[in-house]
Amino acid sequence: MRMRKKKHQERRIAACGDWLVAQPQALCGTWKQPNQRLYLEIGCGKGAFAVESAKAQPLAQFVAVERSQNVLVLALERAKEEQARNLRFIGCDAAELGGAFAENEVDGIFLNFSDPWLPRRYHKRRLTHPRMLALYKSILRPGGEVHVKTDNAALFEFSACALEECGFEITFLSLDLHASGQPNIMTEYESKFASTETKILKLVAKVKK
Repeated sequence: MRMRKKKHQERRIAACGDWLVAQPQALCGTWKQPNQRLYLEIGCGKGAFAVESAKAQPLAQFVAVERSQNVLVLALERAKEEQARNLRFIGCDAAELGGAFAENEVDGIFLNFSDPWLPRRYHKRRLTHPRMLALYKSILRPGGEVHVKTDNAALFEFSACALEECGFEITFLSLDLHASGQPNIMTEYESKFASTETKILKLVAKVKK
């Protein structure tokens, strides 16, 4: 079911203009200051993870990507309300990010509860498909990391195999993140399962030096 367009969407997005980057390619190579970390979340939803991550690391720069304008407006308003000045947003599909970031510019990429695109004929749309992993490798620094978090076992297995086949090294893997004791900032979607028996799966893979 298609989400109904948010009321006064264009005006609300314009009011958050300080957080939205309309032409990300124009900032290629200049997203961060020297010696500053740059982290990218692709598919940020309503922005809970991006905003809390930015608040937790005020010296780092965060960029969140969301293709749905209906959802993006809520993320922008959250960032504005929290005055997360080290966070900016890009409103586009992940496949359109080519040219937005320079080689070795990004330190880490977060893929939180991405669409699993379950029918095999749709696997090429997954954010951990090899064609997307090639994009990530082109912008991540040596040793840069991809963080994958999901509740979908099929997507998790696919992602782990694809990352290893594409030259990443898995450095962390949990089949029950909430029971692992690892630090974890939850997304809106994830928080719904905090009190249930649903297992949250996570892996971290780094670009081999």
